[in-house]
Amino acid sequence: MNSKTAKILETDLYEPIRNYFTEKGYDVYAEVKHCDITAVKENELIIVEMKLNLTVDLLVQAAKRQRITDLVYIAIPRPKYRLGSKKWNDICHLIRRLELGLILVSFQKSGISMEIAISPGPFDRLKSMQYNRKKRDFIIAEIDGRNGDYNIGGSSKTKIITAYKETCIQIACLLERFGPLSPKALREMGTGDKTLSILNKNYYRWFDKIKRGTYTISSLGKKELEHFPEQVQYFYRLYDGSSETFKKK
Repeated sequence: MNSKTAKILETDLYEPIRNYFTEKGYDVYAEVKHCDITAVKENELIIVEMKLNLTVDLLVQAAKRQRITDLVYIAIPRPKYRLGSKKWNDICHLIRRLELGLILVSFQKSGISMEIAISPGPFDRLKSMQYNRKKRDFIIAEIDGRNGDYNIGGSSKTKIITAYKETCIQIACLLERFGPLSPKALREMGTGDKTLSILNKNYYRWFDKIKRGTYTISSLGKKELEHFPEQVQYFYRLYDGSSETFKKK
């Protein structure tokens, strides 16, 4: 088959998969009780569900087959996008999470071939969580660094108020409210350990260094604060409250 000229049909996936399991000593049958492919060897039953694209319907269909056997594969043509990309890794994680197997069928000028990309097996959720522990820690730290929920869930192509940006707004409010301050004074007012780094990097160009160890808010910073009225009001209420920490200059 010339993959550039011939349209691939779902039935084209069958032969290489059948041949593979037949060579492994299985008895292979197609369309048994609505299963695309079944392969049996002794007491072992394998079910393969085929589709031209990886869809939710395919995953649902395969998950339903897991009521019958633990050895369930989904089979699709080998994707055109790069294997190893973030998209592909996310897909593989989902398939492993569902404890399914994955078969990829390649259509080349030299012929049709298949490979088992993922074997069905138990998913170790605890191990996965331990491996991603740092990501969990980053999320908790980000939550702890925020003073309120200023974003709308599901937003895209909009500016997000992060803990980092909240700290920048906090520092800018302090400098606007109390005038030039040192990083140490700012930290004492509750801006956190990243204060010096934020002032030095000056990512948003909100700050000006007027002398060694002393910073003030820039004209751009004053203008930009107008875009964050909720956060500014929060910090100004905090500074003008009963705490003596926020009253000192």
